[in-house]
Amino acid sequence: MGRIFLIALVIFLAFFAASWLFGMLLGLFKWVLIVGLVVLGAMAVKKAFSGQR
Repeated sequence: MGRIFLIALVIFLAFFAASWLFGMLLGLFKWVLIVGLVVLGAMAVKKAFSGQR
């Protein structure tokens, strides 16, 4: 009985750690995407303004 509980606990902890890591990676990816979009937008604006003059 104790062994089954231990295995269930290990599986639960592994799943929890994996979901936590996945969430961290997703958050990081989201920030990278936002920064990339901002940089691309700034470059596009700069190019548009320099092209007008």
